Amino acid sequence: MTQALAFPVPSALGNIDQYVQAVNRYPLLTEAQEQELARRLHAENDLDAARQLVLSHLRLVVSIARNYLGYGLPHADLIQEGNVGLMKAVKRFDPSRGVRLVSFAMHWIKAEIHEYILKNWRLVKIATTKAQRKLFFNLRSLRGDTSTLSPEDVRGIASKLGVKPEEVMEMETRFAGGEVAIDRGVDDDDDRAAPIDWLADDSMEPVEVLNAAEDERLHSEGLRGALAGLDERSRVIVQRRWLDEENPATLHELAAEYGVSAERIRQIEAKAMQKMRLALSAA
Repeated sequence: MTQALAFPVPSALGNIDQYVQAVNRYPLLTEAQEQELARRLHAENDLDAARQLVLSHLRLVVSIARNYLGYGLPHADLIQEGNVGLMKAVKRFDPSRGVRLVSFAMHWIKAEIHEYILKNWRLVKIATTKAQRKLFFNLRSLRGDTSTLSPEDVRGIASKLGVKPEEVMEMETRFAGGEVAIDRGVDDDDDRAAPIDWLADDSMEPVEVLNAAEDERLHSEGLRGALAGLDERSRVIVQRRWLDEENPATLHELAAEYGVSAERIRQIEAKAMQKMRLALSAA
């Protein structure tokens, strides 16, 4: 067994600088320590192991969040959302795959921060498709210090990001226009109309409703098909662990029911999830 590290419980901190200093004092984990903690978490549901995995990677969240300060959102809020992504990564981290947690967690941290920025950016429909989101998060760095984009700059950025030059110009115009509050402020006159009063609810358009229903149907059918391809025990484990949102079963609960170890349940679950992913990707 590897030597235990000292991970004190974080105390209340006065400001973001103190927080950054505090998380930088948490020790980094060796690969062996990380593997042991991850195995303890999955095999024994050891919450202290999860705590150590999270605390040792808080500095990673701070570093990633710092790259998104240009969107006008508080650094502390970006870090908080990134920490949510880190905790999700720790929960899903599989030590048997031979990948370090730092590499696995970066995707989850960035995903949570991206979602937070998109929800809080006050320009209407700033990014709706995957390509537009990529453009949104890369245009600032790609444009450099240029005050205005030349036609050559526009074509180059569009080619690199796989979007149309017109989309680059539209996004650049949105950035140049700054943020526009679409709702009323707390001190605004109630009789004065705000931009939000003139916005239509596209989600209720008949075409959108039909498309959403069709997407839901295809997703449900694909999931049912993937579950049907599993043996009964694997199917029950996946359903109890992931599809029972109100009362999901723990590894230990299922282990007691089937008379096997929690690690064996985790292995069955991992194999079943891999089989389902293959079935869904082939659908």
